[in-house]
Amino acid sequence: MQSNQGKQILLTGGTGGLGLGVVPVVLASGAELTLTYRQEKDLTILRERLPANALDRVRFVQVDLTDEAAVARVIADLPRVDGLIHLVGGFAMGPTHEYSLADWYRDFDLNLTTTFLTCKHSLRRMWQQGYGRIVTVGSRGAVEPGPQLAAYCASKAGVVALTRTIAAETKGTDITANVILPSLIDTPANRAAMGSEQAELWVKPESIGQVIAFLVSEAARDLRGAVIPVYGNV
Repeated sequence: MQSNQGKQILLTGGTGGLGLGVVPVVLASGAELTLTYRQEKDLTILRERLPANALDRVRFVQVDLTDEAAVARVIADLPRVDGLIHLVGGFAMGPTHEYSLADWYRDFDLNLTTTFLTCKHSLRRMWQQGYGRIVTVGSRGAVEPGPQLAAYCASKAGVVALTRTIAAETKGTDITANVILPSLIDTPANRAAMGSEQAELWVKPESIGQVIAFLVSEAARDLRGAVIPVYGNV
């Protein structure tokens, strides 16, 4: 695993199914994390999964990532922003002709607006430092849209476009931006919703964590604007 020893990394969505696999891997690479969350109860499972000595390198911050002023304050308070790992997102389904505008806005806020705001304010710090690594999470659906997934696929396609735009804007610097595209992730929620018969073929959160730990490291300096499929065997 590439070392992130001493790197100050902002990680969002660490309490979700993907985050529970990614956070331990990134911590194992030596990083110091600022981890955002929405509700105190969301932290319980994550805290239980982390060794006590790792918790010493995690700072928990409660914030609504759709609130720009709140996002700006959190990032301004950090000593540095060597890396941003943005895992926040959500999945919803419904026929396009029946999908409500309110649900459309909700999906875009969760998947794309939070990505924009965290990238925007992290990037400002990275420009000041002359260094940074941005890793966002799209979806296989961003490049292979499926039925009843209009808002989800469209918003995740926006994450891909946003990330690649940032990569183009930072060309020639030591700031990079890359996006991963998971397929079905082997989380308890997905097993409960879809059954576990084919779960051994799904991509593991820890496997995604290994990819992210590399992308947020100094070793990934020559990867920029990459759209990386992490599909498992699906």
